[in-house]
Amino acid sequence: MFIRKDLVNEIIGIAIILVSFFTAFILMDYHRLTVNPLIQSEESISYEIHPGDSISTIANDFVARGWIPHPLYLKVYARLKELHEIKVGMYQIAPDATLGDVLNKFVTADVELETITFIEGWTTQQMLNAVKQHSSIKQTIAHLTSQQIMEKLGKPELHPEGQFLPDTYAFARGTLDINILSRAHQALNEALLENWSKRSEKLPLQSPYEALILASIIEKETGKAQERPLIAGVFTKRLKKGMKLQTDPTVIYGMGDNYKGNIRKKDLREDTPYNTYVHKGLTPTPISLAGKAAIHAATHPDEQGYLYFVAKGDGSHYFSKTLKEHNAAVRKYQLKK
Repeated sequence: MFIRKDLVNEIIGIAIILVSFFTAFILMDYHRLTVNPLIQSEESISYEIHPGDSISTIANDFVARGWIPHPLYLKVYARLKELHEIKVGMYQIAPDATLGDVLNKFVTADVELETITFIEGWTTQQMLNAVKQHSSIKQTIAHLTSQQIMEKLGKPELHPEGQFLPDTYAFARGTLDINILSRAHQALNEALLENWSKRSEKLPLQSPYEALILASIIEKETGKAQERPLIAGVFTKRLKKGMKLQTDPTVIYGMGDNYKGNIRKKDLREDTPYNTYVHKGLTPTPISLAGKAAIHAATHPDEQGYLYFVAKGDGSHYFSKTLKEHNAAVRKYQLKK
C-alpha cells in the first residue's frame, strides 16, 4: 500500500512533538521533585534504613508513601549525584527537605540520635541496668558480669565500680552497648587525669584512682554543688590527721542487699572492707559513679579546718571544726525530733 510522503512526514512531526512534550513534562516533573519539599507534612518525620536496604528499596518505599511518582526518579537522581552507599540508621526528615537533602542525609549518616543518661551517684550495676533497658541500644553483653565487661573493655585489672563518667550520651539507633560503655569509660579517664594533673598541692592521695574513690564518696554525701569542695576538705583533713572518714554511704555500700533503708548501730560496727567507721583511710574501690564536679572537688578540696558535718534535713549540711560544735549540731538537726 502506497503512503503519501507528506503524510509520513506529518506523522513523524507529530510524533516528535509528542515525544518533546512528554520529555519536557518528565523533566519539569523531575526538576520540581528535586527543588520542592519531598514530604507533605508540617512536622518532621522519622525514617529508618534497615540493614540490606538499597537505593531501589528506598525508591519503591518512597513511591508507596506517595513521596515520588516513580522509583526511576530517585534512581536517576542518585546516579547523577553519585549517591550510592546509604547508611543504616534512623533519620529525621524535615518538612522543607528536598529529595537531595534526604539522600545526602542517608549517604553521610546524618542520623537521628538517641540519648541515655547515667546519673551521678549510681552504682555501675544501676548504669548497666539502664543500658539493658534501652530499646535503641543493641544488646551484646547483657549476659556478662560487670567484671567480664571490664575485660571486654581491655581493663581486666580494674574493679568495675565507678569506672564510667555519669553524663548524657548521644548515639545512633542500633549502637552496640559495649561502644557506649567504652565512651563513658574513656570520658571518665579523661576527666580524672585532667583534674589529677591540676590537683591541689599536698593532697593525701597517692594516685588518680584514690582521687576517684574519694570523689565517689563525695558524690554520695551531697547533691549540692557548692558543698562538694567543703566535704572534700573535711575528708582530706581527716585523711591527713589519720582519722576515720566515718561516712554512712560507705557503710551502705558494704552492706549490699542487706541494706533496707536504715543503718543500725550494729551495722556501723560490722567489719566490711567498706565500713569507714571501722577502717581508716579510703575504701578499696569507688562506691558510685562520680561526676566531673565531684572529681574536681576531690582534687581541689576547700580546706577551711572543718572536721565534721551533719545533715540539716533540707539537703544541706552544717560543718564544724570541733567535736563539741559537731555534737551540738547533731542534737539540733538530728535529735530534735
